[in-house]
Amino acid sequence: MGIVVVNHLSLDGVLQGPGRPDEDRRDGFAHGGWAQPSDDPRVTEALGEAMGSGFSWLFGRFSYEDMLGYWNDAGGPFKDGLNNATKYVVSTDGGYRPQWPNTQMVIGDVLARIADLRATSEHELVVMGSGQLVRSLLSEGLIDQFLLFIHPIVLGSGRRLFGPADVPVPLQLVESASTKDGLLIASYRAAR
Repeated sequence: MGIVVVNHLSLDGVLQGPGRPDEDRRDGFAHGGWAQPSDDPRVTEALGEAMGSGFSWLFGRFSYEDMLGYWNDAGGPFKDGLNNATKYVVSTDGGYRPQWPNTQMVIGDVLARIADLRATSEHELVVMGSGQLVRSLLSEGLIDQFLLFIHPIVLGSGRRLFGPADVPVPLQLVESASTKDGLLIASYRAAR
């Protein structure tokens, strides 16, 4: 089907630690929990449209461990969705053993393996977080769509979705909306 990247970003492109103060403290990041919650139905609608009726997750190892660790402790409906869905995890550690059900490792020639998954999967592959993985996929033309939730905050520091060494990739705006609290919802398709 395709690869869809779904991420929360600050206005200056930071994706690090949007959900919780303790979410991602790498490199001394102290602004965790910056993403404002939104109960606007357009957020849920955009997620539903991007992910379709069935999807599999594609994570970098750090995002996989953080997201599943948090939601397994927190509980709720998102926990069941994460545990029941097929998950593919990219790691450079061939000895790593994932702890959650329905998880397959992507090791070796990672980009070739992901290209094969993209070509043969019956469902969308959804990437959340996983900035390093996104940049690798982007440089190889493997991302089909971005769904970005852009929050009205400038952080100044933190890990960004796109880096200075990334190749230019033309995108087409598919749809955009804003919420009453200033959240921008933007869906882009790769212009091929």
